[in-house]
Amino acid sequence: MAIYVRPFVTSVAHIEGCSRNKCGPKCARIKDGWEFHIKMVLPTGEFFEERKKSPVPGKTATQRYAEERAAHVVRASVAPTSVAKKEVVTVSEFQEHFLTFSRTNNKPSTVAAKVGLLKVHLVPFFGAMKMDAIGPAEVERYKAAKLTEAQEKKSINNHLTALRKLLNLAVEWGALERAPKVRGFKVKADYVSEDHFLTFEEADRLVVAADSDWRPFLVVALKTGLRVGELLALKWQDIDLVAGHLIVRRTLWRDQEGPPKGGSNRKVPLSDVAIATLKAYRHLKGPYVFCDASGARLTHSMLKDVVPNACRRAGLGKRITTHGLRHTFASHLVMRGASLKAVQELLGHETIEMTLRYAHLTPDVKRDAVRLLDGPKNLGDIQETTGNQEKTPRRTEGLDGAGKGI
Repeated sequence: MAIYVRPFVTSVAHIEGCSRNKCGPKCARIKDGWEFHIKMVLPTGEFFEERKKSPVPGKTATQRYAEERAAHVVRASVAPTSVAKKEVVTVSEFQEHFLTFSRTNNKPSTVAAKVGLLKVHLVPFFGAMKMDAIGPAEVERYKAAKLTEAQEKKSINNHLTALRKLLNLAVEWGALERAPKVRGFKVKADYVSEDHFLTFEEADRLVVAADSDWRPFLVVALKTGLRVGELLALKWQDIDLVAGHLIVRRTLWRDQEGPPKGGSNRKVPLSDVAIATLKAYRHLKGPYVFCDASGARLTHSMLKDVVPNACRRAGLGKRITTHGLRHTFASHLVMRGASLKAVQELLGHETIEMTLRYAHLTPDVKRDAVRLLDGPKNLGDIQETTGNQEKTPRRTEGLDGAGKGI
């Protein structure tokens, strides 16, 4: 038996001249999570192969899921065939199995979100239906019903994503023969508007006007783009002021610490301003960077009014939240010409689609690229010759003596 786990590639941005059969390293691969590939010979002698996108985040979790899936297939291949068709349960009856799987493989915040979606939206509509009775027509009726309740299309898509995962899990666990197509709405890119982030001048005013006790927190938030929970769970051991970076290892949600969103750590370089701020703020109260006088970790409720109050004191017309500082960090990077790929990695977005919300702030790089066509001709070091015209000798600056010492 062989199990392979690799990044799940949704598309490839081919460079000019790429053969498309075997892409080189310069072709950008757009990734979205992980996939597993199982190859094995069953006890019955049959060859089994399955390659799918993983329903769980992270490479380790995908490896474990694939191993459990392979074990399930082996057991199913030798299990006695039942003559009677297994009765399909309802969505309401299967929801606890779905939540058990979620509690094992997801963060507490994700589990809580799924519990809410099931209780408020999915179970009231689909709960009494047997899972094999759910089809495209039922899904469309659900979408229409939620639109009449003034639900946003993006929110409805989140509901349907949870439903799709529930049905797919039912298939994986043998409770359902096949899952129906669950199609959501096609939603246009949700760009971050100017009301959700601060300009460079507004950010400076915010920091100057803020209460001095909160100023280090605001500066670090603006210069690192960490999520609120990641800032609250940040410890001094995560920061290297000599090397100039910090590592996001955990996040805080409802007084529970867990792995950061996406399930993996990430390194965030520190700017000179951030380093100077942290050096001046360094304390020995406790392990947490941002804490109270006793060294105890801060909570979300303590931060609720910090940024709005600072906005008011600075005389800003905007009333952003603490999360708006993360939008400000990303927006400033893009406005200064940083690549969206770099911003994606700094923010910890699992997919580039999340980062594309800032794409409209990118400087006019397309126009600059086209302007290169109007520049002086530069054919490189070799010029073409025609007829009896002598060839221009090849330049070798920088290559003289290249073989010396070999």
